[in-house]
Amino acid sequence: MKQIYINGKVFTGDKNLKSAFIVEGDRFSYVGCDKEALEKKEDGDIVIDLEKKFVTPGFIDSHMHIINYGHALEICDLINATGSVDEIVNALMAFKDEKNIPEGEWITGRGFNQDCFSGAKELPTRHDLDRVSTVHPISITRSCGHCLSVNTKALEMLGIDGSLPQPYGGQFDLDENGYPTGVFRDAAMDMIQTHFKTHTKADFKRMIERVVKKLNALGITGAHSDDFCVFDKMDYEDVISAYRELEAEGKLTVRVNEQSQFVRPEDLKGFLSKGYKTGVGSDLFKIGPLKLLGDGSIGARTAYLTKEYADLPGEKGLAIFTQEQLDELIEIAHLAGMQIAVHCIGDGVLDMVLSSYERAFALAPERDHRSGIVHVQLTRKDQLKKMQKMHLHAYAQTAFLDYDAYIVESRVGKELASTSYAFHTLKTLGCHVSNGTDCPVEIPNPMRGIQCAVTRMPLKEDIPPYNPNECMSVEEAINSYTAEGAYASFDENNKGSIKEGLLADFAVMDGNPFETEHKNLHKIKTLKTYLGGKIVYEV
Repeated sequence: MKQIYINGKVFTGDKNLKSAFIVEGDRFSYVGCDKEALEKKEDGDIVIDLEKKFVTPGFIDSHMHIINYGHALEICDLINATGSVDEIVNALMAFKDEKNIPEGEWITGRGFNQDCFSGAKELPTRHDLDRVSTVHPISITRSCGHCLSVNTKALEMLGIDGSLPQPYGGQFDLDENGYPTGVFRDAAMDMIQTHFKTHTKADFKRMIERVVKKLNALGITGAHSDDFCVFDKMDYEDVISAYRELEAEGKLTVRVNEQSQFVRPEDLKGFLSKGYKTGVGSDLFKIGPLKLLGDGSIGARTAYLTKEYADLPGEKGLAIFTQEQLDELIEIAHLAGMQIAVHCIGDGVLDMVLSSYERAFALAPERDHRSGIVHVQLTRKDQLKKMQKMHLHAYAQTAFLDYDAYIVESRVGKELASTSYAFHTLKTLGCHVSNGTDCPVEIPNPMRGIQCAVTRMPLKEDIPPYNPNECMSVEEAINSYTAEGAYASFDENNKGSIKEGLLADFAVMDGNPFETEHKNLHKIKTLKTYLGGKIVYEV
């Protein structure tokens, strides 16, 4: 039995939209016009009238954190605490009372951004959080995930004072008396997070199941997810097992490409020795690249720069690894035939990673490695040309411009800002550019990222476009969220487009991006989402 869809506006990769397609089993068997589609009708086939609705390939978020997002949905949501520290304090107090958290147990939250405060744009300190409670340890994580703040009770309970050494790749701030302020950045966050609750496979399954339903409601059918290092003492086998069990139960309704994060060579070697590497798995869950975290974020001023921050003289940010450590991890993965994706926000860490790639690729050249750079935010022209030469993939998050457009020039200076977030330039150089949200850093709505890619402005459009020469067309922006996401996981011949023979993953939308004012693209909503021809979401 075939499903024949007609009278639609079907995006197949360019603005020349089709009107019809046919699904047989879990794949597209025909894409074209109504007349030819209906001529293929046989007894028992079903004809579905799309009523002129826009149909896109299922969106693929090419870098996010499914389990981390699931966890964020279970703790105190601080995304809307945008006005001041007072709003954070009030949200935490309401959460504490609602959950009736016993004394001595952790209160945790995530999502605040001090740059949005109306007054002083300072990170919350232990003194601020002491207003919530002096008998509960409290930890709240900034929206970027690269710094957190704790209260005095947490410091005392964990025995953290100014006498402790600063960890490599991280920092905890000290006050004028040499005592911790409660702010911990990047690798120093482990000093706090290692003491949180240990999560089980059952927890992971619950979080994944909740998240994939939310993703389906946004038209998302694919995600490249970094899940192995969300919590301390995680066993990646539990993560893999959680996904595979959900797949067997029919509850995994997003195709997941696991960006497998390791920080120690011996752990990576152990993973590879078990037969795991890029491509191992099924159409619903498989192992993707080795994922490495190179530096921090712009918002936390921990992105690693070659020059000082323009608004914080003397500070260049934090590199998580030494050059030698990066060299070793990237070499191990590349020689084992594993794809690699490295988080690089600052141009300083990008220099280090490009050097490691050059070294590893020289040892095993002439391979379709599709390794790349996650975020690719602060870049120089010479670095973009090196990415082109090495055929590196760019995992962009254009949704970041909703916030970063306000701060990037003041943070890093006009010169570096003028060549950064250069996603259109990378495309013109021949690099593949996929898109995503880094959720829970951003909410995982693809239409927000598509709008920012097209306008290069925050969604409010209250400032001029940032580097407007880097604007994508609507066509390019949709492809970055569909076909390019498939290419990033070596799946361009299996999914990511509405083409004959490919998996029938698609979404029906309530607006046509080619007919919508650019400022309203983020308002387009998903009406129905299909995975392998079966409906997994409908309004």
